[in-house]
Amino acid sequence: MAEAATDLGFVTAPSGVLVLGMAGWIDFWQETDQPLSVRAADAARAGGGHLLEDEAEAVAVAAAADRPLAVRATVQPSPFDGAPTIGVLEVGLGLPWAGGPELAIGDLPVDRCGMVLGDARALDSFTGLGGGGARSGLADVRYWGLHVEAACAEFGGTPVGRAAYQGGPRGWRDLPLAQARELADRLVAWVDGHDRGRGLVVSVDEHTDYHLVHRAGQDHELLAGVVEVAGCPVLGIDWDPGDHSVRHAGERDFGQVYPVTLGGDAAGQAVLRWTIPPYEDDGER
Repeated sequence: MAEAATDLGFVTAPSGVLVLGMAGWIDFWQETDQPLSVRAADAARAGGGHLLEDEAEAVAVAAAADRPLAVRATVQPSPFDGAPTIGVLEVGLGLPWAGGPELAIGDLPVDRCGMVLGDARALDSFTGLGGGGARSGLADVRYWGLHVEAACAEFGGTPVGRAAYQGGPRGWRDLPLAQARELADRLVAWVDGHDRGRGLVVSVDEHTDYHLVHRAGQDHELLAGVVEVAGCPVLGIDWDPGDHSVRHAGERDFGQVYPVTLGGDAAGQAVLRWTIPPYEDDGER
């Protein structure tokens, strides 16, 4: 039976270079000798290629600078819980394909922190896990755990997070950072007195690009969402922790990497493809 396909949205690449990389490491490139956009441009001029620095990985290809680029994925069931996961991520590059077989340009692991796809120059300014902070000055507050209902009765808050459900995380979005921290402090003080600090987890999530791409995709079946970074739409794709543990844990160190290729579509246009094969357990290998 053919795999189903789903549209994930559009990105742009006004620099003429598109990057697919590990979300947990994108802002690490800002600390290296050359910006991500410089390395990516060199790779794109060479016909596309793989970028590696420490544990940061990405691939870069040339793309049309003057139009939206459509992103879609074929879907396969996760061996963890049967939920849909990505089989092939496919990006139309808006450029003609010269023909011939697909060209291998590298491979990528599935980052447990997710993946990002967007313009190389825009990603130079991506705020992520490195502590760049929230440019907007806003943050979200979430709390969850054994005493979530009692805390909700005391403080309020609405269900938040993926597939909000009874007893799941509660909180507030888009608060000024100072207000978010003060509210979190009051929640922590309450649970300290309520049950000696046990039974409630409190999180303040600053509006970094990393947080916002995860938030944008939290209700999508493939955890995919688009946000604006430096004026460009950038796609973020999260991974279910259980699915990552079953299929992708260990990442490159354990050989869990998947091919990235350049090829053509039926209309003769260039396409970037990242192919994640169906899972096989140890007994089937």
